[in-house]
Amino acid sequence: MHVSDTVQYLDTTEQVELFLDDLTGVRELALDTEGASFHRFIDRIYLLQISTRERNAIIDPLPIGAPKRLGEILQDPKVEVVFHDADYDLRLLHQDYGWHVNNIFDTRIASQLLGIKSFGLAALLEQFFGVQLDKKHQRADWSLRPLTPGMLDYAAQDTRHLLDLRDELKSRLEKLGRLEWAKEEFDRLEGTKWEAEDSAAAFFRIKGARDLSRRELALLRELVPWRDTVARDLDRATFRVMTNEVLLEIARTAPKSTSDLAKLKGMPRGILQRGGDAILSAVKKGLDVAEEHLPKFPRSPKWEREEDFEANTSKLKAVRDAAATRLGLDPGVLCPRERLEAIARRKPEKVGDLEEIPGLRRWQIAEMGEGFIRAIGHRPSAIS
Repeated sequence: MHVSDTVQYLDTTEQVELFLDDLTGVRELALDTEGASFHRFIDRIYLLQISTRERNAIIDPLPIGAPKRLGEILQDPKVEVVFHDADYDLRLLHQDYGWHVNNIFDTRIASQLLGIKSFGLAALLEQFFGVQLDKKHQRADWSLRPLTPGMLDYAAQDTRHLLDLRDELKSRLEKLGRLEWAKEEFDRLEGTKWEAEDSAAAFFRIKGARDLSRRELALLRELVPWRDTVARDLDRATFRVMTNEVLLEIARTAPKSTSDLAKLKGMPRGILQRGGDAILSAVKKGLDVAEEHLPKFPRSPKWEREEDFEANTSKLKAVRDAAATRLGLDPGVLCPRERLEAIARRKPEKVGDLEEIPGLRRWQIAEMGEGFIRAIGHRPSAIS
C-alpha cells in the first residue's frame, strides 16, 4: 500500500480549479465531508476531503462557495466515489449544493456484507493496514477558522486510505460472490437527499417523550420550539442550549418561578438569566391548554394481524437466522425484522411475489426466498 502523506489545503478558487484540472480522467476518488452538527444549529459542509491514488486535498468551501466543477465530477456516472458511511455525506451534499452522486462505493456497507463486526473506519484501517487513526479532533468545531495543522491532518485521514480499503473489500466481496449484493445496496444510496423534518412535531421525537402525560406533552410542545429558536439565533447545537433531559424535567415539574427553574439539575445558568421568563411563559402556555386539545402521540398504522402473523414471523426469522449463520452475517444486516414482518403480512405464495415487498433486496430473495416461501406454508414448486 502506497499512500501519499502530502495534503493540499485549498481555500481559493484558483487553487481548487488547478486541483480539479488534475482530476480530469480520474475514474475513482475518495470523498468525505466535515460538518459541525455537534456545535451548530444548522449543519452544513465546512470541509471536503478528497483523495485519489496520488493526491490528497482538503477544499475549504467557506471562502469560495460551492466548487461547481467538483459537483460535475462527483455526479459523473463514470467516476466511482468511495465513502465510508455515505448516508449523511450524501444528505449534506444535497442540502448545500443540490448534488446527487451517481456511482457510489460505501466501505461501511461492504464490510457489513462481509460479516465484519467492527466496521467503523478506524477499526477497518487498523485491521487491514495496521493504521491507527488519531481521534484527538473527533469533536472539533470545523466551522472555526483558522484550522490548525493537526485538524487538517485529522480531516485528511478519513480519505487517505479509503481507496486501498475499497480495493481490499471489493476483492473479498468478489471472492465470496457478494459484489452484486453490494452494488444493489450502493444503487439504493443514489438519490439520497436531505429531508426537512416537521418542526411542529419535533417534540414527539425526543427520547423520553412517550413517558410523559398528555399535559406534560403540552408543556414539552411549547418548550422545544423555544429552545430551537434560541439555538437558531445563537447558531448553536440544541443540546448546547439546553439538553433534552432538562426539557423533560421542566415538562414534568411545571416550575412556577425562576427559583424553581434554578433548582433543576443541569439548568444552564446563562440561559436561565437570559431566558427564564420565556421558559416560564412556555410552561404557562402548556398548562393553559384545554383538556380536549392536549397533544397525544399519533397512532402507528394498524395492520390487521391475522392469527398466524406472529407464528409466520417467527418462522421467517428462523430461516433468516439460519442463513445468517451459514453466511457469517449479522442477522439484522441480512434482513431486518421489519422486512420479515412485511413478508408475514403479505403472505407471498411464490418467490416472485417477494419482489413486491418494499425494501426487500434481490440478493436477499436469492439467498432466502425459497426458505421464506416454505416457512409460511407454500410448496417450493410454486416459485415461478
